[in-house]
Amino acid sequence: MDIALAALIVLWWALITYAVLGGADFGAGVWNLVAFGRSRQRQRELIHHALGPVWEANHVWLIFLIVGLFTIFPSAFAALCIALFLPLTIALIGIVLRGAAFIYRYYATDAEGTFASGWETVFSVASLLTPFTLGLSAAAVASGKLLPASGKPDATYMASWLSPFALVIGLMAIALCSTLAAVYLSVEADSAHDDELTSFYRNSALIAGAITAVLGALGLALSTVYAPLLWNGMLMRAWPVVIVTMLIGLGTAGALFFRHYRIARVLMITETAFLLSSWGLSQYPYILPPHYTIDGSSNEAYVIEVALICVLVGMVLVVPSLYYLFSVFKLPYPAPGIRREDKKSV
Repeated sequence: MDIALAALIVLWWALITYAVLGGADFGAGVWNLVAFGRSRQRQRELIHHALGPVWEANHVWLIFLIVGLFTIFPSAFAALCIALFLPLTIALIGIVLRGAAFIYRYYATDAEGTFASGWETVFSVASLLTPFTLGLSAAAVASGKLLPASGKPDATYMASWLSPFALVIGLMAIALCSTLAAVYLSVEADSAHDDELTSFYRNSALIAGAITAVLGALGLALSTVYAPLLWNGMLMRAWPVVIVTMLIGLGTAGALFFRHYRIARVLMITETAFLLSSWGLSQYPYILPPHYTIDGSSNEAYVIEVALICVLVGMVLVVPSLYYLFSVFKLPYPAPGIRREDKKSV
């Protein structure tokens, strides 16, 4: 296998990992925004417990992806940063504000006060805005129309990420993150033996999953006009993966319907991985279509070799550490009725 392609596969796995972990964090912010009813406070407490200290660790994969892209495909990275300067800046602001808001809200002494509710709103709005702009950016890249006809990146050229296709994919990104979060939260609530919240997030996952499927089908239809390169690539290479993705989606819905929550979580992760893989296969052999190919924009082979060695060493250190972090802090949620003050004193 070509070393540049091997490196790209590694980076794509980092993208998938960030989607299934960080994406669920964004989705949790969406459910935090729409929390309602008599269980509203318990919904938010469950979300805060589920995110806990692990939300920040999930951004390791985004940093890894950015650094890897910069190191291995520097020319494509430069073009992406210029062409997507505005949406990526908005996404970055959203990530920063969301993290700050979560901490301020989590440790607020008055859970119902103005200070806490203000940061609650910031957390939720940033959780909506960030996946939407990341979805816009991904759609703009996939469309093959991110750059002007000259091929020179221009930050003021906005046609590709304001097209109907990009807007639909942006909304689909929010729906996908919401589905991931709802599936994960159903597992959390089931572990806590909270039947009310388990049922709520089960139904939420089914609804969000259906919305994701509808938006995905609409995006696929729009790609025939606004992203023909992606559409043709899908027909040539990725259609089996697309079909498998749909079948896994049906399996996820079935697992939720029959209340097999942990199976649904595994299937949801797999579905997301196949969805992003179908994008990569459809776009092959381009990093930034149609001007930047994998071979044409890759760094020197010896640089990629060193980068991959560093990745291997890093994974040996990071993966066990993350596993330990999750195993320590992803303990069952306290039983319903335990007050926030009681949990702090435990």
